Amino acid sequence: MAETIDILITLDENYLEPLHIMLTSLHVNNPAQDFTIWLIHERIPDSKLQQLNRLLAQWKMTFHEIKVPMELFSNAPTVERYPKEMYFRLASGKLLPNTVKKVVYLDPDTLIINPLNSLWDFDLNGNMLGAATHAGLTNLTEGFNNIRLGTDHGYYNSGVMLMDMEKVREIVQLEDIFKTIHEFGDYLLLPDQDILNFLYGKYIKEIPEEIWNYDTRKSNVYLTKSLGKHNSHWVAKNTVVLHYCGKPKPWDEKSNNRFTLLYAHYQQLLKRYNDLLS
Repeated sequence: MAETIDILITLDENYLEPLHIMLTSLHVNNPAQDFTIWLIHERIPDSKLQQLNRLLAQWKMTFHEIKVPMELFSNAPTVERYPKEMYFRLASGKLLPNTVKKVVYLDPDTLIINPLNSLWDFDLNGNMLGAATHAGLTNLTEGFNNIRLGTDHGYYNSGVMLMDMEKVREIVQLEDIFKTIHEFGDYLLLPDQDILNFLYGKYIKEIPEEIWNYDTRKSNVYLTKSLGKHNSHWVAKNTVVLHYCGKPKPWDEKSNNRFTLLYAHYQQLLKRYNDLLS
């Protein structure tokens, strides 16, 4: 595990607490791995960034925060459905230094429950990104999204991605993203994810969702599709990233599915780490 893994995160102040929990799980389940954490944001207060940095320093993770220049998105459509933060991961090629060649992007509503190096070492076969689809039992959503977006590939979830940053810099253009939103904004249900699939789906290599982007709402689907193989024991041994898609989120009091307890466990671990810092 000599190579450092670069982790990309893009969010606003409201998701800092879930981010701390996700990073706790990353540390606990990758104790010998070196990480560099890249946080792209627009206006998170310095005091909260310092708090995050103290936590990461305790785990010997390197932390870099990149504040987005206001002028970069001055022409971006940013009505209520399109907050600026939705652009940041797609624009990461322009925001991260050129020395960063590859990153793993992670949504803050994830847990890392096994070593992440298996995703870091995944062969993209020349593609720009690696991402999973959430197909379900019948894969009806793929057909719906193909018709809606005019695509001919799976509908990729943008919550967990392996990104070849050199190809991102070569292929992704902000002008194309802005134009797509201006022309098709009324048809975009999940704006950043729709844009990812509409403009860049042909540059994506599919990764197994049950390993690297496990939708915690769909455990029964995974169990059925695998003919009973992908039970809780299999998930504990093989799944790397749990993704708490949809609502309620696991930190909400209304959440009470089979993965809520695991999330609460990492909440308690984070509290212990914070107690050590206080």
